[in-house]
Amino acid sequence: MDSKATPTADRRSLWRHRDFTLLWAAQTVSQIGSQITFFAIPVIALTVLNASTTQVGLLVAAETLPFLLVSLPAGVWVDRWDRRRILIFTDVGRMVVLATLPIAYLFDMLSIGLMLVVGLLVGVQTVFFDIADQAFLPSVVETEDIPAGNTRLEVSRSIAYLGGPSLGGLLIQVLIAPLVLLFNVAGYLVSAVLVSMITSRPATTGPEPAAPRRRMATEIGEGLRFVFGNRTLRAIAMCTALMNLIGLGGALTALLVVFALNDLDLTPGTLGLILTLGNAGALLGAMVNARVVRTLGLGPTLVGAALLAVLPILLIASAGPGAGSLLVSVAIGLMLAGISVYNINQISLRQAITPTELQGRMNASMRFAVWGTLPLGAAIGGVLGDVFGVRPMLWVLGSLAALVCLPLLLTREIRTLRTGPAGKG
Repeated sequence: MDSKATPTADRRSLWRHRDFTLLWAAQTVSQIGSQITFFAIPVIALTVLNASTTQVGLLVAAETLPFLLVSLPAGVWVDRWDRRRILIFTDVGRMVVLATLPIAYLFDMLSIGLMLVVGLLVGVQTVFFDIADQAFLPSVVETEDIPAGNTRLEVSRSIAYLGGPSLGGLLIQVLIAPLVLLFNVAGYLVSAVLVSMITSRPATTGPEPAAPRRRMATEIGEGLRFVFGNRTLRAIAMCTALMNLIGLGGALTALLVVFALNDLDLTPGTLGLILTLGNAGALLGAMVNARVVRTLGLGPTLVGAALLAVLPILLIASAGPGAGSLLVSVAIGLMLAGISVYNINQISLRQAITPTELQGRMNASMRFAVWGTLPLGAAIGGVLGDVFGVRPMLWVLGSLAALVCLPLLLTREIRTLRTGPAGKG
């Protein structure tokens, strides 16, 4: 690689590192735009196309289905290809594909079918972008600076989650809803330009392009066998998969926008503000995580955080018009605090017990297992919401919270864990 950060005890030095600053800025712009779109898509479907709950669920599923379909081979391909080019190509690709929606609206050609196709294509490229983005940072900064770099990138993601829905709701209030997507189109363009200015290059460590196809199948198989052959990793995979099936990103996401706009009579702007206030819970969770782990131990913290990530759905189910919007915001804040604490600790635990040479395949296998339930949950939530009603389905989802914790509680290695492992095994 051409350049890296100079190791230093001064954590602020990363802001003086040109390539890291470019990567950070690119990701920040891209993340904010993506959050605007993630909020705007179901709102557009409901307000412009009068979509049903089932159709909203299918739209959410289309955006997340690629994580189930292409995560495993994408992990291998990212190791073989130039990661910087992957970031550029997927930014440009998402820009072009997403631009078709506002254009179709202007020509009176917007439809649920087109939105499903666009969501699927954007989702495929997002899988490659996310995997390459995580793998690219070590090529940009020194090993000593990777934790600080990840912290700054995580703060950017938190800011995007905080500001994206509110900004999206505000823009929908003052603009025609489909045209709001142009902000994300511009964001992808800016991100691609910023990444293209990065001079660092990763070393080539993957197999040669001419390697036989069986090589990919072998690598994928090794990752899956390692994850599901390890009791701790298997329990984490099962817990996270259930959490995603039931909660945010899955069934709850398919129901939440419909519930807020139709049952609570909220405007898109108010809903965006509620989501922004709730997203502050993620930052709060990250701030208190270390103290909670010291007090309760790592295993009990994981169990409690998993429960907190789903149980507050019952608060949403009990909310009514008016003051009920505050209850929704509190519930989302509690869930995101739980998700934040859970993710910090389960990712750290995974990294600690996985050999260095299996880190990439372990992450791809976990992504396949736990994100693959997102489209399933969204589709099921949307269909059952139409059949039985949105509020009854919210009560059902909240009642399943104990099921999410079961894999952790049944695994002694996690249940009795006080601190993280000392090293990789």
